[in-house]
Amino acid sequence: MATTKIAISIDQATLTRLDRWVKRGIFPNRSRAIQEAVQIRLDRLEANRLARECEKLDPEREQKVAEEGMAWEVEKWPEY
Repeated sequence: MATTKIAISIDQATLTRLDRWVKRGIFPNRSRAIQEAVQIRLDRLEANRLARECEKLDPEREQKVAEEGMAWEVEKWPEY
């Protein structure tokens, strides 16, 4: 994946913590650590958004929509 260089500002305490992880070899460098942190945070935000959108659904209505047209199909299904 292509990457783009950016500049960020970060407080000293967070940078010190980040550098400890890099020094331990958990991350190869600061850049990779920050990339992973941002990806994880964005994934969580997107997952939470999906959950919030799903909460807006009416389960009864969704069930009815899912079962629309099923009555005539059930009659055609073979016996097992």
